[in-house]
Amino acid sequence: MTGAAVAWLAAATVDAAVADLRPDYRALLLTADGLRGGPSDGISERILAEAEDTARRLLDGQAPEQLPHLAAWRQAYREFGAKPQRTRPSVEALLRRLQQGGLPRIDRITDVYNAVSIAHLLPIGGEDRTAYAGPARLVRAEGTEPFDTIAGGADVLEPPDAGEVVWRDDVGVTCRRWNWRQGTRTRITDDTTSALFILDALGPLPDAALEAAADALTDGLLALSPAAAVHRRLVDRTGGGRPC
Repeated sequence: MTGAAVAWLAAATVDAAVADLRPDYRALLLTADGLRGGPSDGISERILAEAEDTARRLLDGQAPEQLPHLAAWRQAYREFGAKPQRTRPSVEALLRRLQQGGLPRIDRITDVYNAVSIAHLLPIGGEDRTAYAGPARLVRAEGTEPFDTIAGGADVLEPPDAGEVVWRDDVGVTCRRWNWRQGTRTRITDDTTSALFILDALGPLPDAALEAAADALTDGLLALSPAAAVHRRLVDRTGGGRPC
């Protein structure tokens, strides 16, 4: 599995059109195999509760969009035509829920990556890697790609807007508007054993802080599943990247 995970990470790309839009963008991709999914439990509760306390201290009464990295994400959304007041970057949406009382407990894997997102103030997405068809690619959408989601309690296909920044694989879109909404096909469930996590960074977040978030995520995943195998790769505007 180690060789397969490393090869899969090596095939992931950030399209030049996205790099042209935001030359300061970096994606740290992290895979974890041998995970034990399941409902929220004592371990995930501890990690998430500690992260909530950390995030409240970091916010210190400020609106999330006042923080430099979150302000940069709002600007990135505007640059591809989205309205961040209506469709917020994922970390801002989480922090707003925190200010309203606390984050929902979803499942032990999702709780851990949400914890790292709010404690380190960056968007993180989590996907079931076994549901992927081909590698992950960040592109600007044509507007015809399929995206499976739920609306009004029913499964629907909802194509992205033309020019929207999306993560996709060979079948369709896996996450719309960079890090706004994940699809149902690749979502993490209680049965997930192999996952991909995408840590998104713009200029105000230095590489050292991005790596620290990845370290915290690794520690959290290993607390859930001590035998898990974790690999990571940083992808930047050059179109290449490096293991880290």
